[in-house]
Amino acid sequence: EVDAICDGERVLIPGIMEHIERAGVHSGDSMAVYPPQNLTDAQRAALVEYTTKMALGLGVRGLMNVQFVIAPDSDPTGPGVFVIEVNPRSSRTVPFLSKVTGVPMVTLSVNIMLGKTLAEQGYEGGLWPERNLVAVKAPVFSMQKLADVDTFLGPEMKSTGEVMGVDRTFEPAVRKAMIASGLEVKPGTGFLLSISNQTKSQATPLIRLLHETGCPLFATEGTAALIEQLGIPVHMVTKRLSEGHPNVVDVIRDGTVGAVINTIEGGRAEVRRDGFHIRRAATEMRIPCFTSMDTAAAAINALAQTGDYEVAPLLEYRDGASV
Repeated sequence: EVDAICDGERVLIPGIMEHIERAGVHSGDSMAVYPPQNLTDAQRAALVEYTTKMALGLGVRGLMNVQFVIAPDSDPTGPGVFVIEVNPRSSRTVPFLSKVTGVPMVTLSVNIMLGKTLAEQGYEGGLWPERNLVAVKAPVFSMQKLADVDTFLGPEMKSTGEVMGVDRTFEPAVRKAMIASGLEVKPGTGFLLSISNQTKSQATPLIRLLHETGCPLFATEGTAALIEQLGIPVHMVTKRLSEGHPNVVDVIRDGTVGAVINTIEGGRAEVRRDGFHIRRAATEMRIPCFTSMDTAAAAINALAQTGDYEVAPLLEYRDGASV
């Protein structure tokens, strides 16, 4: 995702943000990382080139937001960058990006609409130098206040706010964002896992990591079989509420588990209904419930990090040397 400022002649890009979740989760419900951690130089260059051409071509005067998807396998010789949408307006990431880059994006844009150019305000076009920090934007939800709302993340935006975690490296920044958003998990936390067949291969390294960090594992039938095949201890818990106790809702409500990973396979209504009881119980108990394997991976890797995170004022991070 890119926020840009255009005066009709130049296009300034304060920063590029990389979403942790893949396409399919609304950008407002996704975690965004500045600067991007996994982009190649060719992909960065393509994002800057496409954004610049679109802003000038559309005649934008002020702010513009662009969302991209990168499909590396589509063209082995190219950056694989495709445009999802272009919005000739401000976006919710402007305050986040302004804080971590120091670029006064709203002030610059308002002045452009009043007739000033970027050059007259002391700015050139192109990509602003990346700061020597990592910042993570994480969504905040209010699901427990909304009865019978499913917490599964998809193209419909469900978050009601967002927080920011900043540090020198990725994992501590994620950990801070998780603490602020109420999604932090600690070593030794019991996890309930109900993983779709489509995401079981992605889940395997996370299951091993949870075991290594001392987290007791509870799982529904199919996921428990996978964990047993890995030689890792697991408590099988039925997801069918009519088939006795303890079931998935019981272990959530009695405090046996303190976090849930529940991914959905396809769009089958009965599968969504089975998982809804899990996700709703987690919401009502106010414990983290991850429905995207990408989000769960970020949280678990932050959990596995050893040592304390650094605490410093934002300006101390931001005003360090550029990279």
